[in-house]
Amino acid sequence: MRRRLTSLAAAAALLTACAASEGGSGRSGRGSTPSASPSKPSRTSATEAPARVEIVAGGVELTAVLRDTAATRDLLAQLPLTVTMRDHGGVERTGPLPARLSTADAPAGADPDVADLGYYAPGGDLVLYYGDQSYFDGIVVLGRLDGDVGALAGLTGDVVVEVRRLTAGGPGRDARAGGGSRPRVGRRG
Repeated sequence: MRRRLTSLAAAAALLTACAASEGGSGRSGRGSTPSASPSKPSRTSATEAPARVEIVAGGVELTAVLRDTAATRDLLAQLPLTVTMRDHGGVERTGPLPARLSTADAPAGADPDVADLGYYAPGGDLVLYYGDQSYFDGIVVLGRLDGDVGALAGLTGDVVVEVRRLTAGGPGRDARAGGGSRPRVGRRG
């Protein structure tokens, strides 16, 4: 009995020491409080900036800060690319990606905000939200758009959209990644 109590006390001390060292390292453990901001990149360290992309849609220039998810990593692997997008319901522009994105770590659906960059998994479409779209199964929020998102509402017909990764080009500046490489083109159909 005494040996069992000694073993339990040693195990408790070891767990307490592990929890204390994990809390001091900046990593979140099982007992930690989840982040209050769901749009905060999940795997980005304090020294690693979130991935950014440039989006040019029919003359409307936007940038987006991406979350760190399986879907965004798959999207980044497809860049640069060109997608033909259509308007849907006066709230979003959608267009097919060349390859589907992983939704392994994504919830079943989402209620995107105006200025969200998204992915509609059932159709394999990249989505630019410029209006209020309600919750829908299959929506995955990839990041936040920056720029005149409302200008997307003024575009008519099918619009050619170019998406390129941005890399840090100095304080407050970005440079296009991929240089002169040709963008991939979204699938047709």
